[in-house]
Amino acid sequence: MSDTPVDADEVRHVAELARVDLDEDEVEEFAAQFADILEYFDALDEVPEVDREDELVNVMRADEVREGLTQEEALSNAAETEDGFFKGPRVS
Repeated sequence: MSDTPVDADEVRHVAELARVDLDEDEVEEFAAQFADILEYFDALDEVPEVDREDELVNVMRADEVREGLTQEEALSNAAETEDGFFKGPRVS
């Protein structure tokens, strides 16, 4: 278990922030799960640091400016257009 045990009040506080209703059995279950999660974070502190490569090389290709589509070409396969723009379904 983690050095800092998670108590029921902390679980209730987190549940309130998340707007989740928990009964008492769930509070105890989540307290144990939170403690396990904190233990995993403690384990991460024990992972040794590794030396990083000082001279990393970008393996991506360089950007090249190329001619793009005209507005007419871009809209040529659109199901619907309006005033020179793509027209999509209404979202409400």
